[in-house]
Formats: sequence, C-alpha cells, structure tokens
Amino acid sequence: MNTHTAPEKTDNPEEIERLDAEPINAAWKRKPLYEARKKIFPKRAEGTYRRFKWLVMLVTLGIYYITPWIRWDRGPFAPDQAVLLDVANRRFYLFFIEIWPQEFFFVAGLLVMAGFGLFLITSAVGRAWCGYTCPQTVWVDLFLVVERAIEGDRNKRMKLDAAPWSASKLAKRVSKHAIWLFIGVATGGAWIFYFADAPTLLANFVTGNAAPVAYITVAILTATTYTFGGLMREQVCIYMCPWPRIQAAMLDENSLVVTYNDWRGEPRGRHAKKAAAEGLVQGDCVDCNACVAVCPMGIDIRDGQQLECITCALCIDACDNIMDKLDRPRGLISYATLSDYADNMALATDPETGALDPRRVRTADGGFIESVKHFDWRIIFRLRSLLYMGVWSAVGIGLVVALLSRDRLEVNVLHDRNPQYVLESNGDIRNGYSVKILNMIAEPRVIFLSIEGLPGATMRIPGIDQPAGVSFAVEVEPDRLRELKVHVLQPKEFIDSTSSTFRIIAEDKASAERDVYIANFHAPEMNQ
Repeated sequence: MNTHTAPEKTDNPEEIERLDAEPINAAWKRKPLYEARKKIFPKRAEGTYRRFKWLVMLVTLGIYYITPWIRWDRGPFAPDQAVLLDVANRRFYLFFIEIWPQEFFFVAGLLVMAGFGLFLITSAVGRAWCGYTCPQTVWVDLFLVVERAIEGDRNKRMKLDAAPWSASKLAKRVSKHAIWLFIGVATGGAWIFYFADAPTLLANFVTGNAAPVAYITVAILTATTYTFGGLMREQVCIYMCPWPRIQAAMLDENSLVVTYNDWRGEPRGRHAKKAAAEGLVQGDCVDCNACVAVCPMGIDIRDGQQLECITCALCIDACDNIMDKLDRPRGLISYATLSDYADNMALATDPETGALDPRRVRTADGGFIESVKHFDWRIIFRLRSLLYMGVWSAVGIGLVVALLSRDRLEVNVLHDRNPQYVLESNGDIRNGYSVKILNMIAEPRVIFLSIEGLPGATMRIPGIDQPAGVSFAVEVEPDRLRELKVHVLQPKEFIDSTSSTFRIIAEDKASAERDVYIANFHAPEMNQ
C-alpha cells in the first residue's frame, strides 16, 4: 500500500515526538450504558500487522463484491451464477453444490462450523476475528482510507475538524460523505446480487424495473453501512456488539492477546539520561502515546486488557517503530499470553519492595535473561484448541460425507385419506396415492416408477397413456418436482388382510440411482 523507510535511530527518548492523544474510550471514562460519541482521529500505522490488515481488507472486500459476478456452467437448465440464493425457486447454489430446502441441515452444519471456528480463533488468538475480518472492522478501515485520502492524516484531520467552515472544508466534507454513500450503495447493491442473476438484476435496477424489495434492501444497507462505518464506528463494537462480553468465556491464561508488557516498560519516562544520573529506574516506554494515536477504538493498551480492545495490533506496529528508532528490542507491546505475562511480571518485580524493576529481566548487553518467556507458537496447539478443532473438523467431515453420498432422486408418497380404498365392480380393490418424484439435478430425466411386494397388483397413472402394469416411464423436468396421481389395484383373490405393505420404487436406469418408499395398501375384511 505504501513504501516504508527505516526509521532514523536515536539514543535519546526526548527526541521522540510525544503525540497529544487521549484514550477517550478508556474503561474508567466510558459511561456504563451509552455515551454520545467523541470523535477519534486514528493515526495511520505502519508495520507488519497493518500490512496484514490491508491484505485481509482487499481479500474480504474482493470476495464480497466480486463473487456474484463469477459464472459457473451448470448446463442449460440451471442458472450459471456461481453463488446464488434463489429464494423464488428455493435453491442455494454454491459452485458445484446445490442445496434444496429439505437439505437445510447443510446450512445448519456450516453455521455450527462457523460458531466453533469463532470459538477456536478466540481461544487461540483472542479477538482476531474482531481485529481483522469482522465486517464492521473491514468497512471502517475502508471508510478511513477515504477519509485520509481526502482530509489527510491525524493532525490534518484534527485541524480541519476544529477549523471554521470554509469552501475548502465544505468541499472535503461533501466529497468524503459522497464517497461513503457510494460505498454504502455498492455494499447494498452487491448484497442483492446474491439473490438473483447479477447482470440481469443490475440492468433492471438501473432502469427502474427491479422489484421494490431490491430498492428497499439497498436503501437499508446503504443507511446502515454509512452510519455504522462512517458515523458510529467504534460505538458499534463497544455498545452494540455482544461479542466483547461473550469472548471472555472463550479466553484462558494461554490465549494470545495484545498486551503491554509493563514488566519491561515501567516505570515509563522520556528523560532517560536524567533518570540515570539520579539513579532512578526507567523502563523502555517513553510515553510517546504512539499506541494511543493509532488505536481505532480510542483506548490506551497500557491500561491493561479492556473490553474495547479488538486486538487489531496496530499499537504493536506503532510501538515497534518507536523501539526501532531507539534501537531497543521490539515487543514492548506484543501478542502474549496471560500465563507468560504473569511469569515475566514475577521476574521483574522486586520481592522486597514489590516495585517493578526492568533491570531484573535484562542482561548487561541490553538483551533479556533466558528465563523471560516469549511467544511460542506451540501454545496454540493446546488441549482446548485441539478440542475445538476436533469438533470443527468432525462437523466438516460429516458435511462432506453427507454431500458426497446424498441422493439426487427422491420419491414421496401420500395415501389418499378418504376413501382409503375403493371396491371395483369386479371385486378388485383400488388404493389411491399422491406420488411426488423429485429430480434434483439440472438435467431432464426419465424415471421408472414401479411397485413391488404386492401380489398380483398393477397400477394406473391418469395422464400417462400406458396400460395398467407394474412399471411406468415418467419424464421429470430438470430441478423440478413432478406430482402424479397413482391408482394401485389388487385382485380380490390375492387379498389376505385388511392392510399390507409394498414398495413404490423410483429409479433412473441411466445413473442407477433409485429411491424406495414403503407404502400401505388398505382393503376391506374379505369373507373366506
């Protein structure tokens, strides 16, 4: 996204600019229920996590906006849109997968996988979902890109906000909000394209021929995207989203979270030489407020773990850049576990005074002693994470097996209720059935409907010009249900009970696919 030059190094913390950044959403300031939003002007961060967030933003937005336009050839009898929620015909198309209403368990399984996936991610790396892939985070990042491009970075935006209205300020604000609204329209427009053929719907939408629900949906999503991404931003995460309050149950002492390592940073200060001359202890934190300035939530990570923190790790990038300038080790703010943090705090604490002394964890050359604990990727693969991964994988494997083994031909039979049987003039008994043959592929098929297990029985199908027999060839359109009225007759000499069972079989001989339904045949009590 940008070029990044190596920072100019200095051994004097007083040369590091101290930013006038206030943690306006700090827990000790925030009202318990709701407080009117105070503007935050997050400074642009540079570093590994910021680049990763750019990548995630490009990938997720690309998937959202481009997916409805991807084509997938399913033949002449099915839509060619790769991902389509065809509500009118009650179908869900996902590339080569087609989901029917009775197969909703596949969708339920995906939701279960999403839930356990969220539990897994939170247990392992905290609120990484919130910091990187949550739609609120992604769209806020996108809106901030527009804001910075038009109004400048943090200082320029603050000056513009405090300046009196002028033609220049009005032009910038109108441009910014116009682009925000355009993004909102594009967001709502992309959403409706998932429910109908995208090119056709776009043409109808532009010409005013689309259904009213399309315009209503776009209007609602435009308003919510503009409001949540542009006007409310962090308020959505703090007050509206339930996950910050739920995620505590998913975390434990081995979960990775963004942490200010005060065992090496405190006591903080900018006057290292003066402190050294006076024999005072001073940690690595120079109190520059860079971590506060880049925080999109308006908090200070140095206050400890907070509900407001979405673990976007931008404060890590900001702090690492300062440490690079001072030629000190990175990681003053880092991903760390509570367990490692507590152990390191114990090492840095003077057992007699109880005060933090960062010299206790340092070697003579400025490094860290061997007993200091650092991030170990193996902590992710602990029992709890493996349990979540096991459940997630089991559900996924079950869905794949069910998907690969599912039938694409179904037959359902409903016996006539009144009358349950009819006595023919020659004494034969006739039962009526409503038979539904479901062809679940995008090709027309000839289905052979037959009966077995009822001695001497034949069947007739009104509307099909074929003599009574035990098998009928029935044409079924692609992706359609065909309902037939079927009469099954059994000669009186074969009837030996008032109720018996037999099989109604639907079979596609071309693919050897078949489905069987066990039906009941009712008859009156016969005099022997």
